[in-house]
Amino acid sequence: MGSGVARHAGKRAAGEIRILPVAVSGEIRAGESLCARLLAAARSLGLRFRDGDILVVKHKVVSKAEGALVALDEIRPSAASRAWARRYGLDARVCELALRESRRIVRRKRGVLITETKHGFVCANSGVDVSNVDGGRHAALLPVNPDRSASKLRRELKKQLGIEIAVIVSDSFGRPWREGLTEVAIGVAGMRPLLDYRGRRDPHGYSLHATVDAVADELACAAGLVCGKLAGTPACIIRGYSYYRETRIGSGGARELIRPARNDLFR
Repeated sequence: MGSGVARHAGKRAAGEIRILPVAVSGEIRAGESLCARLLAAARSLGLRFRDGDILVVKHKVVSKAEGALVALDEIRPSAASRAWARRYGLDARVCELALRESRRIVRRKRGVLITETKHGFVCANSGVDVSNVDGGRHAALLPVNPDRSASKLRRELKKQLGIEIAVIVSDSFGRPWREGLTEVAIGVAGMRPLLDYRGRRDPHGYSLHATVDAVADELACAAGLVCGKLAGTPACIIRGYSYYRETRIGSGGARELIRPARNDLFR
């Protein structure tokens, strides 16, 4: 069992969970304080953070603030990328970027490129995305270290507000066997990303043997219902979910959600 997987004997109280959208006007530029922009946006909406809130932030605004953008005109695709793009009507520059950002190619077929990123995420195009950036001139990359990005934002919020807030950086991933995209947590700070029920008994007395909930992913999905793709809402506050706090610097994070190769039946 990973060191960050929470095992607790007591019951967790069920209750109402609220999801409060934080719309941000205008583009976030490289070098800007994401913390300052989000706090200003929350104030303009009459929202006040509370101790125990969870802030879910879409990775794209994190990438923009960190300058993780690449000018597509500066990319010189390889012959292989150009051939692949011609065959399936794709942008060869984006294909080239996806390959550069990958650790390995998991599957490439019918115009779909699935890679393992340098972070260890398995996703389409290494997370390289052109939507919601600047109309096609630049592509957004994933943050270099999403857990570190989440930790930095959490520290800045605590400094400004004096309260404990967990932070999740989310992105949209596809899934094997299922159509459509869903949000996942690629960066986590201040909370345990997994909740381990193994060893606990269900209401019928049966001892659970395999149930470990990916609560950070579930919270990212809940946030996705409010943030949307085209709503201009890159963040939201989730209030009312009683999570297990993680306070050790550099511990756990979204890395715990990546299944080790030795346990992965599909590698």
